[in-house]
Amino acid sequence: MDHEASTAPDSSSDPSNGAAPAGAVEPAGRTEQDLRSGGPGRIVLAATPIGNVGDASARLVELLATADIVAAEDTRRLHRLVQSLDVTVGGRIISYHEHNEATKTAELLEQVRSGKTLVMVTDAGMPAVSDPGFRLVEGAVAAGLTVTAVPGPSAVLTALALSGLPTDRFCFEGFLPRKAGERASRLADLDAERRTMVFFEAPHRLEAMLRALHERFGPDRRAAVCRELTKTYEEVLRGSLREMLQWAEANEVRGEIAVVLAGAPERAPGSPEDGVAAVNELVAKGVRLKEAVAAVAEETRVSKRELYSAVLAAR
Repeated sequence: MDHEASTAPDSSSDPSNGAAPAGAVEPAGRTEQDLRSGGPGRIVLAATPIGNVGDASARLVELLATADIVAAEDTRRLHRLVQSLDVTVGGRIISYHEHNEATKTAELLEQVRSGKTLVMVTDAGMPAVSDPGFRLVEGAVAAGLTVTAVPGPSAVLTALALSGLPTDRFCFEGFLPRKAGERASRLADLDAERRTMVFFEAPHRLEAMLRALHERFGPDRRAAVCRELTKTYEEVLRGSLREMLQWAEANEVRGEIAVVLAGAPERAPGSPEDGVAAVNELVAKGVRLKEAVAAVAEETRVSKRELYSAVLAAR
């Protein structure tokens, strides 16, 4: 087990021509002149540091000081952030989280429609990614309002990059269900997932989660546990699921956790005869023979024609 502690300029149309060229895409942001003219405002999803306050961008600092409204997942965390950044929030601060999204969204959209600039921040990372914000974006898109983003720190991408596992194709699965049965069902859906998978987990549930992964995908599947990313006591452990589970069992895990899991290995093609029983089982359940053959052939990576012939020969 490996154990490690540890702006491009905007494009514009030809200034000699007041009209935008045909097919041009309107910029996501709006100028201050646009906003003063009384037209619709904008929503800015602003990424905040996931641990190290030094990762805050200059654009985040500027928006916190100048936006009309700052919608925050936790206003106490926001106050600590702005104190660390030595910035004063110039606009109105509104609490906006998973428990009041349904009632607050319409009010916030109306403020944006009247010309306000609304900045959405969560406790850490990018809003709407396993955090509040999706409902706000969904409503803004439906209303034709401008939504843009100030990109920045991301626990998902940081964990993926540090994991040592393939990064060319990946998926984000967020938090697994807490109940064992529901968690097992979700993991069963990922049996054939070939992409690298990224999960979040609470420290007190990590051992149970790793045990579930170990039971479902086997002790030798490669994984990484990333703890306290970008913080003083950042820790990245890489190895097999067996090693990850042994570490969790032997230690009192603290901090924020991201788990990265290797995708399923490529399976060798089976023989047509190996799929006959599976086809017959589907047929017995009422599936048409042609459809059963197609499903099993895809699962076992054999020729549909050869599998069909094997099924007929076995009868």
